[in-house]
Amino acid sequence: MFVTKKNRFIAACVAAATLTCAAPASFAATASASLTISASVVASCTVVGSSIAFGAYNQTVVNQTGSITVQCTNGTAYNVGLDAGTGTGATVSNRKMSASGGGTLNYALYRDSARSSNWGSTIGTDTLTGTGSGLAQTLTVYGQIPAAQTPLAGSYSDTVTVTLTY
Repeated sequence: MFVTKKNRFIAACVAAATLTCAAPASFAATASASLTISASVVASCTVVGSSIAFGAYNQTVVNQTGSITVQCTNGTAYNVGLDAGTGTGATVSNRKMSASGGGTLNYALYRDSARSSNWGSTIGTDTLTGTGSGLAQTLTVYGQIPAAQTPLAGSYSDTVTVTLTY
């Protein structure tokens, strides 16, 4: 009788272990669906100009540089133009600083360090082109006051507008 109870106990344990470990295949069923993700990236740009301080003029050529910082969305083509400034009678090829007591001082702005490519405002002619990288890009403005001018003594200034087209 002891053996029979022991056998029954062992058989019950084996049956319980088998039922616990073997899960029916029907519990492994799955279902799936898709999730649609979308976004749009809008082309955008910002521009910031610095100052160009020529310092003292003594009738000799004075060269100086400034900068324009452009930040455009990656892959966005842009064009940077500079207007004639606010000096009376100024053009993009002959800009004029003015003094508060009268008088003008001619100067020019260029796209290259040789100071041979005028920087104006006509797209496709005298502007600077580039493509945005998503990061800030610094463009150098090369300025020059030509020699042999005879301006009145005083402090001269001008304001040039930077136009970024994209």
